Amino acid sequence: MILKMAKTAKTLLRKEIAEKLKGISAEERNRQSEIVQEKLFSLPEFKSSKRVSVFLSMDTEINTEPIVRKLFDDGKECFVPRYTKTNMQMVKLTSMADWENLPLTKWNIKQPSLTEDREDALKTGGLDLIISPGVAFTKTGLRIGHGGGYYDKYFQNLRDNQKKPVTFIGVAFREQIVNDIPVESTDIALDAVIYPE
Repeated sequence: MILKMAKTAKTLLRKEIAEKLKGISAEERNRQSEIVQEKLFSLPEFKSSKRVSVFLSMDTEINTEPIVRKLFDDGKECFVPRYTKTNMQMVKLTSMADWENLPLTKWNIKQPSLTEDREDALKTGGLDLIISPGVAFTKTGLRIGHGGGYYDKYFQNLRDNQKKPVTFIGVAFREQIVNDIPVESTDIALDAVIYPE
């Protein structure tokens, strides 16, 4: 019963945030994205990281293209999500040209092709930092995604199988910050959420 209530509450929250995001102008999205990017770049965890995973953003998310660019400019290794119906891998991008040539999914998101042979972060040394998307976040690090559970499963897998610590950071528009999020036992909290003050 409690689980069903949490799922219903999450569905309602996703709808509420989707409506808020529709109301943000392109200029405001760019303005907030730039603030978040600068805050991220100044974090010690970002500066010290060598192997970083970052999602490839949609219009309703903080723009991550400058983050991808910064990773290459700083000589870091960049990994991006590749989804199947049942799971998610973080696979390596080799350059900005590689990013530009990625095919688009039916959701209009860049993603490396499933038929392409790419380095899998989990098999070659893990990750130091994961920059996570989400629909809504609390300031304390709770998040809900789009409902597939991909990131929570991946976070848990990393925690179970990687010896070195990994930092999980969410990036959000101000409109995505909420006071509370209904939590299920499989939900993994982030170490920090970056949003414009």
